[in-house]
Amino acid sequence: METKKLVIYDFDDTLVKSKSFIFVNHKNGKKSKLTPGQFAVYNQKDGDEFDFSDFRVLREPTEIKHTTDELRKAVKKHKGKGVYVLTARSVFGPIQQYLKDIGLGKQVKVIALSSGYPDSKAEWIEYMIDEKGYDEVYFADDSPKNVKVVKDMLKKKGVPHKVELIKEYKKPPIKLKKLINIFGNDK
Repeated sequence: METKKLVIYDFDDTLVKSKSFIFVNHKNGKKSKLTPGQFAVYNQKDGDEFDFSDFRVLREPTEIKHTTDELRKAVKKHKGKGVYVLTARSVFGPIQQYLKDIGLGKQVKVIALSSGYPDSKAEWIEYMIDEKGYDEVYFADDSPKNVKVVKDMLKKKGVPHKVELIKEYKKPPIKLKKLINIFGNDK
């Protein structure tokens, strides 16, 4: 029997970096802002209220090439079937347009959960397993909280899976000596 594989990528800080922020209104009246990466590891304090309104648009997206390349490989391998971007954002339109702009428009479905809580992603994946018959899962996200909750749920369900925590990728700088060797020496 052939497996039905579900391939899921988070969007912010997994596929792109953007200039969108989560604004936090603290109990003491102070306000602060968090990047998606900071929010991914932020420990909510009593009385914190989050404002995600900045995520209704996609501000200055910068592709995270290594992860996007993996998404492209998954789309090719699975012919787009079962390949999703699962985001905490409340709207999917700007993400769908971005994917279209980079050549992945119709091949990847975007699901906007309107929730930054890790349980929301796990519940959606569980729904896809229970109701849509997916029996193998790949999940990539930059949030340790999301990764843990999804991994725990998949273990409980006994579904074969690979769950990856995406860390910020920094290409090592090319050393000057190596650069000179690449382009030749003018001496």
